[in-house]
Amino acid sequence: MVLPGLGWALIRLVGWEPGPLVPLLAFTPYVAAWAVLPLVLSVALRRWWAGAAAALAVALLAIAVLPRMVPDGSATDQAVTDRTRIRVATVNLLAGAADLSVVMELLRRERVDVLMMQEFTPDAEAELDRLGVVESLPYRRADAEVGTTGSAVYSRFPLTDVGVRRNEGGFAQSYGTIQPPGSPPLLVESAHPMAPYAWHTLELWRTDLAAQPRPDPDSAPRILAGDFNATLDHAALRRLIAAGYVDAAAATGHGLVGTWGPYDGSWIPPVTLDRVLVDRRIGVDSVVVHTVPGSDHRMVVAGLVLPPP
Repeated sequence: MVLPGLGWALIRLVGWEPGPLVPLLAFTPYVAAWAVLPLVLSVALRRWWAGAAAALAVALLAIAVLPRMVPDGSATDQAVTDRTRIRVATVNLLAGAADLSVVMELLRRERVDVLMMQEFTPDAEAELDRLGVVESLPYRRADAEVGTTGSAVYSRFPLTDVGVRRNEGGFAQSYGTIQPPGSPPLLVESAHPMAPYAWHTLELWRTDLAAQPRPDPDSAPRILAGDFNATLDHAALRRLIAAGYVDAAAATGHGLVGTWGPYDGSWIPPVTLDRVLVDRRIGVDSVVVHTVPGSDHRMVVAGLVLPPP
């Protein structure tokens, strides 16, 4: 009973991610919870060597998982009042099947300033227009495509220097630059690397994550939000964040809130694939997650505090 948890902990520690383990590593928080059981049993049965190994597994998994539940100190104090604040959201529309009336209700209720969407389709764009999205977010870079490859950025602020990049895995990533009042320009991009759902997609998944844009201290601060098809238990995502990002959910203690899983009726337990990554020059003061009927993903909304111009 001890060995599976201990082996998992060591694999997670060294970042070893051979093919079959890539999708399984997303469920590391569940393994961490299960690993407590053999520790309790070992102690109860006075199996001290097994208990020591179980304690090591629990400790290693706790070090990997528990920090996501605790604000890391990078969140900006609400008492800071002289900075511009914006709210950024991301949602995967599941090939346009998401209930867009709920998306509209959420962006109005949460006072969203920038909305990134993945799996954005022509029908979704038309439906958002019918629902009056232009009244809340009048500016857009929309790269709608039939199926799962489309992308979009909608904004309350004018979008300039817009474009789209195409990942090796086939998904589009719309991007642009916004200029909120009282802040420097911000680069915003809707992220969507390939999912590691099969053997033939694993290299594309690694390539797409490695190709994601990194913050540049000599350029405008960057916000990268979307469906990353990876969790903080994947070394490829940790390397991306280490390049100069802060994960908004982990920074505020919400890093274990699931964003993908049973929301479309699937039996798979929820994991955290959707996230808002922000340049370290940007503060984070809140993260909330909302269910969107019709999609297997949830909407993530982050409150951000921008640096002075």
